[in-house]
Amino acid sequence: MKLFIGALLVLPAVLLSAAGVAALTRGRVLPTSRRAVRSPRRYGWGQLLVALALCWQAVFLLAVDDIATRQWGTLSGSVLLLAGVLVAFTGTRRAQAGAGGGDVRPGGVQARDVRAAQR
Repeated sequence: MKLFIGALLVLPAVLLSAAGVAALTRGRVLPTSRRAVRSPRRYGWGQLLVALALCWQAVFLLAVDDIATRQWGTLSGSVLLLAGVLVAFTGTRRAQAGAGGGDVRPGGVQARDVRAAQR
């Protein structure tokens, strides 16, 4: 059972670390996140912190037998996880409200203006 839980923590950590390294070294972000990411390097650091936090929690969950040490280890892993999410969030764009409401596209053009131009 511990092996299964460890695999559930380490597999996403490996995928996140690969995406984080790609964002740091090449500035590449997964296609589903490309539109929202403003700073790929900062987003990559956030992904690496989240991957580190998942591995940290897996180590303290699976390898440490002392209950007090395990609790402090998983708590510090949770703090790392929160820090990684916050760092990745600072690398994304914030939603902007346009003058007439509606969503704003990355180029500053509102969705209603795009629909009007298509008619």
